[in-house]
Amino acid sequence: MDRYKEAFVQFAEKEARGSSKLYECLSKDITNDEKLMRLIQDIPLSQPKPNLFFAAMHYLVKKYEDPLRAYYASLTDDPMPPEQAFYPFRTFALRHQDELRELFLTKLVQTNEVRRAAYLYPIMTDIYESCGKPLALIEIGTSSGLLLGLDHYHYEYQNGPSIHSNVDTLTISAENRGEPLPSSVSQQLVITTRIGLDLHIVDLKNNDDLEWMLALIWPEHEERRRQLLKAKEINDSIPKDFYEGDAVTLLPHVIQTIPVECQIVIFHTHVANQFPPELKRQYIDTLQAISYERSLYHVYNNMYDTGIHQDYIEKGITQSVRVMPAADGHGRWFEWRNSH
Repeated sequence: MDRYKEAFVQFAEKEARGSSKLYECLSKDITNDEKLMRLIQDIPLSQPKPNLFFAAMHYLVKKYEDPLRAYYASLTDDPMPPEQAFYPFRTFALRHQDELRELFLTKLVQTNEVRRAAYLYPIMTDIYESCGKPLALIEIGTSSGLLLGLDHYHYEYQNGPSIHSNVDTLTISAENRGEPLPSSVSQQLVITTRIGLDLHIVDLKNNDDLEWMLALIWPEHEERRRQLLKAKEINDSIPKDFYEGDAVTLLPHVIQTIPVECQIVIFHTHVANQFPPELKRQYIDTLQAISYERSLYHVYNNMYDTGIHQDYIEKGITQSVRVMPAADGHGRWFEWRNSH
């Protein structure tokens, strides 16, 4: 149980602090409550426990008229002080523990953080400029595939340029704390194939799936909710192919469907931390095996460290093209690097 307590302490200090006062306060109190910690033990080992627990609570409290609602900025215009939330939170959790356990076993932490496109977009434009070929994007852990539509958004960079797509669309704002973005960001990006892989594909046209995605967004983050809903609207009209299952099994088949004139780019953000070590090895072996037939770019974080990596793999040889320091988990800022 100590490692579960440590997970909530780390969540409070490194993730929630400065971003969600409610979750920061609750995380600290939860670690001192034996009944809640026993409940949390029922969350599968493969899932990040604080994220899944808070999402399940958020999902349920939206369905009930309960005093706890008064502490959620997503459910009231004038939330009560978060320091006072623990007692109603605990009461609600213990009253609905059977429903919570069902959610622990049937739901996953699979956010669609569309703002992460702020640092993915310049990476993709740089790849496109380098290879001169249309891109075929494959996202591992795609959830509902909103990042596959990254060329359909506007971008406004603090300390950088504004990039506009051809349509009236979602504007993503982020701060670049690093080197100047490449000139390629001002050129048109051509993406002809968009493929999403996930153990469970999220269909945002399904109301329950949409409600779960909204529950994963922290209560204070109104802008993230608006971005999710706007991105959903935009992506409804963008053709994509989705495959449900594990990436190691699916990738060799999926690669065969991609036209030879396209440059393959496989990417994932905040997903690989859920891979056990053996799966990471199998995944990298799969990418290297594919590279003997088709060269590919691999863009990722949380495989070995928190940095954002851009690798090029050809004939089994991996070349590190770019490594950027860890970005804000919700894409609010990043540090661009023109090389590693």
